[in-house]
Amino acid sequence: MAQARGGAIAVAAAAAAVLCLLLSHFELAQATTYTVGGTGGWAINVAGWTKDKRFKAGDTLVFKYNPSIHNVVAVNRAGYSSCTTPKGAKVYQSGKDQIKLVKGQNYFICNYAGHCQAGMKIAVTAA
Repeated sequence: MAQARGGAIAVAAAAAAVLCLLLSHFELAQATTYTVGGTGGWAINVAGWTKDKRFKAGDTLVFKYNPSIHNVVAVNRAGYSSCTTPKGAKVYQSGKDQIKLVKGQNYFICNYAGHCQAGMKIAVTAA
């Protein structure tokens, strides 16, 4: 009888592990990929692009741009507000950057002269 109970516990534990695995894959499947700026890509005056979108932690932003005239910099709130690049900020320069959102505020600017001030910046809140 004890052996049967132990077998049932092992089966239940295995089923729970499989369920956890399936749920983690389900969460990953729910992540969305967004091309920043839509068909126009990462460009001047893209700041309003985030309007009416609901972002989640784990979603991916794809920044498409000409790397000879633009870049993407992940900044903090102060860097976003002042259009400055804080020390240690991550700078992306590939022209096809993929950045996974973290929960909370995510800020991005182009730090080429005048671009951020012209609206080449986005603030994304991920739930």
